[in-house]
Amino acid sequence: MMPLTLAKIGEDNIIKKIGGKAEYKKFIESLGFVVGVNVKIISTIKGNLIVSVKESRVAISKEIANKIMV
Repeated sequence: MMPLTLAKIGEDNIIKKIGGKAEYKKFIESLGFVVGVNVKIISTIKGNLIVSVKESRVAISKEIANKIMV
């Protein structure tokens, strides 16, 4: 397992674990990031990521991406 921030751009990954406190996990899951879902990094901007998850594109901070393990 590795944090999403270490994944390569354009590579398909499956979410294996979401770290952090319960309310933080709930927020991340509300964005569509749940265990077992396919996720792909579209691009990075100053460490922040634009990610494709569940047919949507979502911009997330580096801090959030570090809590998502793939």
